[in-house]
Amino acid sequence: MTIKGKLEDVVNEMVAGGIAYKDAMEEFQKHFFLAVLKCTNGNLSKAAEALGVHRNTLSKQVGNYFQNGHMAGARLRRNRGRKAVGSSR
Repeated sequence: MTIKGKLEDVVNEMVAGGIAYKDAMEEFQKHFFLAVLKCTNGNLSKAAEALGVHRNTLSKQVGNYFQNGHMAGARLRRNRGRKAVGSSR
């Protein structure tokens, strides 16, 4: 089955299940954005470029998709030897 055929099946299931258009679009966007972020190892700039959106727009959109205090699909930034604010190191 083609990707288009799979998508049509999912859409038909969602319509039959009574899922609202707005909810369906939010879920699609969430999964699409997070999949692209995973492909770019969490690099927001590369993901935004691949999606054709501004980095700030992508950052705002995925801000709601946090898991365990970290953005799902994004890598953690390494501390590059900078002192934390208020740190006595």
